[in-house]
This record gives sequence, C-alpha cells and structure tokens, in this order.
Amino acid sequence: MFTINDRNTLRDHILQLADSDSRVVSGAVVGSLARSDGDRYSDLDLTFAVADDFPIDDVLEGWTRDIIKKFNAAQLFDLPSGASIYRVFLLPNCLQFDLSFTPASKFGAIGPKFKLLFGKSVEKPYLSQPEARELFGYAVHHALRARFCIERGRFWQAEYWISETRDYALHLACLRRGLPANHGRGLDDLPSEIHDVFSQAFVTKLTRNELLRAFAVVIDGLLYEIDGVEELAMHVKPQLIELTAVWDS
Repeated sequence: MFTINDRNTLRDHILQLADSDSRVVSGAVVGSLARSDGDRYSDLDLTFAVADDFPIDDVLEGWTRDIIKKFNAAQLFDLPSGASIYRVFLLPNCLQFDLSFTPASKFGAIGPKFKLLFGKSVEKPYLSQPEARELFGYAVHHALRARFCIERGRFWQAEYWISETRDYALHLACLRRGLPANHGRGLDDLPSEIHDVFSQAFVTKLTRNELLRAFAVVIDGLLYEIDGVEELAMHVKPQLIELTAVWDS
C-alpha cells in the first residue's frame, strides 16, 4: 500500500516533467489535495495547460511513456471532458494518479477543489449539482427495471437495479441537504435517520421475497426525498406503489 511519501515522490516527478516541458504553461492540483493535505488514502490529481499551438495528445502520450517506465504504472482509461482529457493510472502500490491536460485558453477551475501551482488560469463556471428532476427520473426508470427483473426471475440483475435506484434516492437526499450529490460523496454526511431508513434497503440474499422487501424500502425512501420534484413525484406515485404490490401470476 502506498505511503504519503510515495504520493509526494510521484507528485514531485510529475512537476519536474512539467517544468522541463516547454509546451506545458500552467499546472494545478485538483481534488482533495487542493484544499487540504488529504489523508493517508487520498489519490493524486494533477491537471496542466498545454499551449494552444501544441496537440494535447502528443504531450499526453510522451508523459504516459515516462510514467509507465518510471513507476511501472498501468494505464486504466481515458475520460474526455469538453476540451480536456483525463488519463487514469494505477501504480503497483495501489496509488491512483489522475492526469489531465487542457488547452491553455480553456484551462481553469470547474469546481472549488482547484489549486493553481504555476502559470495562470481562466475564469470558468463551476460544474453544477445534478438536477433533482433528473435524479428522480433515473430512479423511477431503474425502479421499473428492478421489478420487471424480479418477475422474470433475473435476480442478479434485479439486485443491480435495486441498488441503482437506492443510490439515486440517496443522491436526492444529499441534494436536498446541500451535500454533494454524485459519486457517493455526500452519503456519509447524511443524517442518521436517513441512514437508518436506507440501511434496510440492501439485498441480503437473492430470493424473490428478499428482493421485494428491499425494493419496497427503496421506494418508500425515494418517495420521502421529493423536494423540488413534488409534481412529478405525485404524478408517478401510483405507479411506484404498484411496483411494490403483490402481482397476480
């Protein structure tokens, strides 16, 4: 398992790469380490601006070869986002490193977890929280899939959709309370009474009765978290209740 010193060694090496690459004109740390020292398990997220005259891909591929050779890193996946591209690496000591590049004219913070290390950045609007209506809509869609899979006897797939529905309901609970509403970031900070309700929403074994039990808890929890989507929720509440009822064969 990596240590804080391992993470700092990687950070220092990447910043040396940036310092020696004239195409790279700005750099920043993002994520938890941008606002604090993080903790023992924080990964490393660094982002850089590439002068507009140079292709990002050329810089990314050159750095990738260096990182793989120096740290025996595995390249996991790329995530394009607007003008930026993110590449995720995993080192042998379980340290995750997220590296991203953006054209200099579009390089800037998209959220509060951004600390400029050198160069300059442009002002950009922050990414917003998901909309309550979108979260609720996905939850309803997934609830339908869950019940139909139960009826088809596809219990593994049913468990997947129940969990997905639960997670969207919990993200609605986060949004309602001003907590981060994506990737589970706000879940641990929800009030204990919400934890108490949704702690019963986990499937403990793959049987029809257990799937239906957990599913009913999820639907009850979802219908409690409808601030901002009351009209839509009341419109589809009869269908959601019907999904938890006993159906004739």
